[in-house]
Amino acid sequence: MRVRKGVSVLAAIGIGVLFTATAGLAITNGQPDGNNHPYVGLAVFDVKINGQNVPSHRCSASLLSPTVVLTAAHCTIGTSAARVWFDEVVQGNTEYPFSGATSYDGVAYTNPAFCNPCGNGLQQFALGDVGIIVLKEPVPLAAVDEYADLPTPGLVDTLKNKTGIDFVGYGVQFQAQIPGNALPQPPPFYRWAGPRVRLHAPSELISGNFTNSAQLIKLALNPGGGSGGTCFGDSGGPDLLGGTDTILGVNSFVANVNCSGIGYSSRVDVRDTLAWIDGFLP
Repeated sequence: MRVRKGVSVLAAIGIGVLFTATAGLAITNGQPDGNNHPYVGLAVFDVKINGQNVPSHRCSASLLSPTVVLTAAHCTIGTSAARVWFDEVVQGNTEYPFSGATSYDGVAYTNPAFCNPCGNGLQQFALGDVGIIVLKEPVPLAAVDEYADLPTPGLVDTLKNKTGIDFVGYGVQFQAQIPGNALPQPPPFYRWAGPRVRLHAPSELISGNFTNSAQLIKLALNPGGGSGGTCFGDSGGPDLLGGTDTILGVNSFVANVNCSGIGYSSRVDVRDTLAWIDGFLP
């Protein structure tokens, strides 16, 4: 799950999917989500080009209320419009990536604490990496069955190492076997592929003190070891406390272009972050 805009190269790689750079990106080593997490949607963001809204990139997102959607700040920053689909399968939708009867239009807001100021290195990039989309019309409860839950302040600090985490998102799923001399530039976007389908996969929390651990979650991305991973297009999607609908963090960035090893998410249980989100909720 990844998508980001205008900060660092690997951050942009880890969070989002630029329409100009790749055909599509999802949870690695995942399974079709079905109706397990119907409140997780696929968000597309526009930017202004010559005065016109033009689809720029996509992320994953979680519905907190009929009109409030949680995603990543690197997805929302600098955008002019947004829309969200909550269908499990968006692949083949002829309206995508534009607004239509199947999507919900909205306006994006970026956490003022995001990357303010930006430090050096990936772990500084993701500080406050939380964004909100306020939809212009409510999503009926009948369409999603339930909403995602926010955590209590400091919940992550109470969790043990290897606590179960559930990834959910619409990002890329595999690397296409394309010879290096046939890859369009710039890499690595073109090598990653996969349909726009909501997937879920299990993972584990890697607890302990590390740089900015008060604001970030470290997560295992180890398909070979049985856990799932997040990749391009999963940015902004939820990291759920295993077996629950409680969001601990939103996917922010990965440590390498192979979307493996370790991933980092922006904690939602930070008191100031929760207060900012609560300002949008009814």
